[in-house]
Amino acid sequence: MTRLIVAAGGGGDAVAAAMLDAALYGDDGRAVIFTYAWDRLLVDPLPGPRGVADFTGLEPLTPAVWSVPATARPIAPAGSTLPRLAAELPHTFALIDPHQGAEGLTRQLEELVSHLEPESIDLLDVGGDILARGDEPTLKSPLADALTLAACCQVNAPTRLLIAGPGLDGELSPSDLHPALGGVTHTLTAKDVEPISAVLEWHPSEATAMLAATARGVRGTCEVRDAGLPVPLTAEGATVHEVDLDEALSRNSLARAIMTTATLDEVEAYSREVCGFSEIDYERNKAAWLKDQPPVELDAEAVLARLDQFEAEARSRGVTHTTFRHITEALNLDGSQRDALRQLLINSRPEQYDAPLWHIAAAS
Repeated sequence: MTRLIVAAGGGGDAVAAAMLDAALYGDDGRAVIFTYAWDRLLVDPLPGPRGVADFTGLEPLTPAVWSVPATARPIAPAGSTLPRLAAELPHTFALIDPHQGAEGLTRQLEELVSHLEPESIDLLDVGGDILARGDEPTLKSPLADALTLAACCQVNAPTRLLIAGPGLDGELSPSDLHPALGGVTHTLTAKDVEPISAVLEWHPSEATAMLAATARGVRGTCEVRDAGLPVPLTAEGATVHEVDLDEALSRNSLARAIMTTATLDEVEAYSREVCGFSEIDYERNKAAWLKDQPPVELDAEAVLARLDQFEAEARSRGVTHTTFRHITEALNLDGSQRDALRQLLINSRPEQYDAPLWHIAAAS
């Protein structure tokens, strides 16, 4: 039998979906993970999500849904982590194409459910911003979550909404989320992380990295994203909660507003109206800024000296951990240098690698 997992927020949630599938269902069959090709600018220099037209080598699942096999490739200059995920994980990755709005995504989901006849349908969000009202000052990326929620609520099939790692995306605090969270469905352990441990060595998702870290017992405060948001790493970070789908929709004003949208542009317009911004606008502005930045050489001695300064400042803020994505941006390095930076740091100071995070060393 096939299981269907809808990854609400894209690549990071797709990795978490693979971990959660093994944790909840074991090795009994494989899951189809329905996910966006929406990577951060570190991976994909083009703002916004990729659609079917942005890839070569996709394979048809239904008239409106295509899978991303290991041999698929994004059309340059676009980038995507999905082909590599397909190569390294046993699941089928089906591409969410959001360019026809909630109506198009609902149609894709209906076709997928009809074709697969899945034994279970789970909608997964890491962090919990799918429960955002839309007016929270810390909200950064509501669009993808709202769009998947709007579609799932219109499909006539029983769907379970799961929130993994409440607060780990740095957008809503656990205290904001608690009133809406149901009971704990599962608490992730180090054993649950094993199926995706190799993927965590290269995948840039910060929320899923912290989810795995808390499951492995890491505790402290992790600084993430370009803005340096502090995220508490607690035992609650390893929990998975079930939330009523209708209750989530009643909270999420953006999801309600976009139910009948037929284009991504419409969805963006509602996001600006309801939330005051569109995260794709943010990506457009950042991409334009990055294009004008001069290249910086990865000189080991200079990088380690700047790392020392960064860590000293982070310690003063009470930070104990950070992600390699945040270090890359904090040191003003290009996203393409992330992997080389990661290897430099791990090779130079292996005792600080608290996989998959970087431990801020105590002052000597």
